Amino acid sequence: MDLVFTTEGLEPSKRYAAWQGAICDVYVNVDVNAEKRSDYQGFIREARFGPVTMTDVLLSEQRITRRERHIAKLDKDCYYVEFVQQGQVNVLQAGQTLHSNPAVGAIFSAAEAYDLECIGRVRSLYLEIPRKEFASRFNEHKIPVAATIATARGLGRIAAEFCSTLASEGAALEEAARTRLGGELLDVLALALDMGDNYELSEDDTAQKARLRSVKDWIEEHLTDPDLSPEKIARSNGVSVRHLHYLFRLNDVSVSEWVLDRRLQRCYDVLTRPELRSLSVTEVAYRLGFHSSSHFSTVFRRKFGHSPSDLRKR
Repeated sequence: MDLVFTTEGLEPSKRYAAWQGAICDVYVNVDVNAEKRSDYQGFIREARFGPVTMTDVLLSEQRITRRERHIAKLDKDCYYVEFVQQGQVNVLQAGQTLHSNPAVGAIFSAAEAYDLECIGRVRSLYLEIPRKEFASRFNEHKIPVAATIATARGLGRIAAEFCSTLASEGAALEEAARTRLGGELLDVLALALDMGDNYELSEDDTAQKARLRSVKDWIEEHLTDPDLSPEKIARSNGVSVRHLHYLFRLNDVSVSEWVLDRRLQRCYDVLTRPELRSLSVTEVAYRLGFHSSSHFSTVFRRKFGHSPSDLRKR
């Protein structure tokens, strides 16, 4: 994905103002309000798949607001679909509050007033979808306005994982293939919404999901620890190892598999960033907690279909 803007490399005291000027006043036409501004962190990367624009976004805790004066500057009518990778975002639109997190995505209108409450540091994939093209996939009375998408199971999970795969592999594809895949992504999203794949969590499920998000956030902050183990994760988060494994079964994945996948995704990000090209593949592996460069190369190839060095050459 192409880097649009990042606060990395800027003096901490200047990051928030730079983010406002480059992103909020120009790129997306919104207002932001972040209480912790002294060391703001954020980036936006972008890729296009035919009619779909995909952005990979890192945000510090903040509130994002779009009102009529912002909407008046828009030159397109579209939807936003959000798949949260880390953290939690509350979407407020048309009198509704949509709670999105790694288990629940959200779709809402870009051309109507909204608020986004980013709780903690948030990493998300956003899709910008032309309204007319997406609406053609629905009967008139079923066109979505603001809705959630369950991403832990069923068609919602297929859509979210399809989106993640495009984000990581799309750069190597030719334009014709990217355009075709963008159309197919719209089909999958429409099917997930049309089949009623959104859901309400019970109070018990909500508590467990919230606990799981908290543990995942802690892991994200400690991925570079080479001694990160289920026992250490459980002890640091005040749960038993058995309960830790139970929490991760909610996502149909073991805690060790999830840690490995996040490390690999983080390594992929580092290896594709031109400003970090001075780091060798081995340095990247060790910085993200791997004990062996050969093991890193093996599991990286197994997940992404090519070696870390091949990715660098691309």
